Amino acid sequence: MSKFPGAAEFIPKRATIPLLQKAVQACKGCDLYVHATQAVLGEGPRTAKLILIGEQPGNEEDLIGRPFVGPAGRLLDKALEEAGIDRAGVYVTNAVKHFKFEERGKRRLHKKPTISEVKACHPWLEAEFAAVHARVIGCLGATAAQSILGSEFRLTKERGRPIEADAPGIVVATVHPSAILRAPDSEQREAEYRQFVGDLKIIERLIRA
Repeated sequence: MSKFPGAAEFIPKRATIPLLQKAVQACKGCDLYVHATQAVLGEGPRTAKLILIGEQPGNEEDLIGRPFVGPAGRLLDKALEEAGIDRAGVYVTNAVKHFKFEERGKRRLHKKPTISEVKACHPWLEAEFAAVHARVIGCLGATAAQSILGSEFRLTKERGRPIEADAPGIVVATVHPSAILRAPDSEQREAEYRQFVGDLKIIERLIRA
């Protein structure tokens, strides 16, 4: 049995996003808080029609304390603009609120969170859903999608398809921008980026519907 209780007991009742952003810094729901610089909750307007969920904060997000401000975030901004979505009107967050990493010399490299760590952090995501009331949920990557749609969800089969789920809104899953950045060459990177923009255009149409 884990000695960590999960996030639920750290979440204030009927919380606004500013209250959640403050409360998350005290979270000890799983072991990831031990090594991370800080917790990184989501940000964006409570009137947002779209919530975008990634896997976890990266190195820059961990240091700065804001979601999607690193290389993947900059690629996301570009793709959102091309798809006709104003990021200023989007609530962006992650399934896991602390950066999980392994040290490689002076670098801190991303390490995928476990299923138990994602589950432990899920109450924060539910609190964000309750505070924002978005119509559409966009999941960036398999971890984010499975945190909402369950461990049986397969991104390769369901990518870009609107799904009615228990989550408050229609869910559409696509890749995480970091996966595009990891493409082996510029030609493949461009092809994957174009497909990503196509998925975001599907989301854009759902927002307008």
